[in-house]
Amino acid sequence: MSTQNRSRPGKQRDAFFDNAKYLAIVLVAMGHVWEPLKGDSRILEGVYTVVYTFHMPAFIIISGFFSRSFDMRPDRVKRLITGVAVPYVLFETAYPLFKRFVDHSPDQDISLLDPWYLTWFLCALFIWRLTTPIWKLVRWPLPLALGIAMLASVAPNIGDDLDLQRVLQFLPYFVLGLCMKQEHFQLVRRRWVRIAAVPVFATALAVGWWAVPRMNTAWFYHRDAAQELAAPWWSGPVMVLAMFGCSLLLTACFFAWVPGRRMWFTALGAGTLYGYLLHGFLIKYGEYRGWFDHAVLHHPLGEIAVTLLAAAAVTLLCTRPVRRMFRFAMEPKMEWAFKQDAAELARERQRKEREREKVGAGA
Repeated sequence: MSTQNRSRPGKQRDAFFDNAKYLAIVLVAMGHVWEPLKGDSRILEGVYTVVYTFHMPAFIIISGFFSRSFDMRPDRVKRLITGVAVPYVLFETAYPLFKRFVDHSPDQDISLLDPWYLTWFLCALFIWRLTTPIWKLVRWPLPLALGIAMLASVAPNIGDDLDLQRVLQFLPYFVLGLCMKQEHFQLVRRRWVRIAAVPVFATALAVGWWAVPRMNTAWFYHRDAAQELAAPWWSGPVMVLAMFGCSLLLTACFFAWVPGRRMWFTALGAGTLYGYLLHGFLIKYGEYRGWFDHAVLHHPLGEIAVTLLAAAAVTLLCTRPVRRMFRFAMEPKMEWAFKQDAAELARERQRKEREREKVGAGA
């Protein structure tokens, strides 16, 4: 999603992170098409539960990792605005308008304070990245972030504005990403970890199947306090810690299986923001038109078919032609909206001088 590892000129992108982002966005799309179907299949709901345990934590950890250099330097703040805030405003407006016209819902409101469907992640990423200097300053950032998440889980009065429950409950994963280094990702990519990930995922799938009738899947969304889930208040902090531990274990197993070399889908990792935001229109269109109500989709072959279609669709939406078409909304230039920063102009002059010197030396 909005986690592109922006490389310096001449610096090659890391294939591992692009592969991880692409595979995670495929899981996101699969999860969204499973949601209206899973009620008829305990196996599918168990798989859905396992996927929801780690796919967003994986994205958020990568987002935090690539936010380590963020400070309040003007060029970085501009990128935050154009790459996160502007897409949030555009898609937070576009989704309700889409519902108005396709679902014939004229009373559907547009509210920039109440993230709708997929836009919560952009809102959260904007807030998390703005707080990055704080987490780089404090002595124990991860325990502090976990403490905040635990407190949020017992505070139903936080409300829905800016989806702050999700912002705060997912915060520890972002902070963990900020604290990580390249070698930490290398640790989970060892051969023995890949092998160990097989029984771990097998156990997780068995536990997921067992938990289907016993556990409220809303815990995996991190958008409600314990009291809103009809649970005792003390279960909120317990579940935050339990979910954090389970999510980290499965995320580590997921990273262990991510290829580190260039694959046919590696280049698509740069377009995960496009796949994330655009596939939501396909999912919602299908819901509004009743596609998921067809009986054929509520059988194993139908579930497999719609899963493959979701993977193919989100893959297409990550491709270069789609990115060129929608770049105006995802990565607008907007130079007209910002003052020219003196330090940035000086860096640009120095860069041009170095290029001229190289050309002169080559001649």
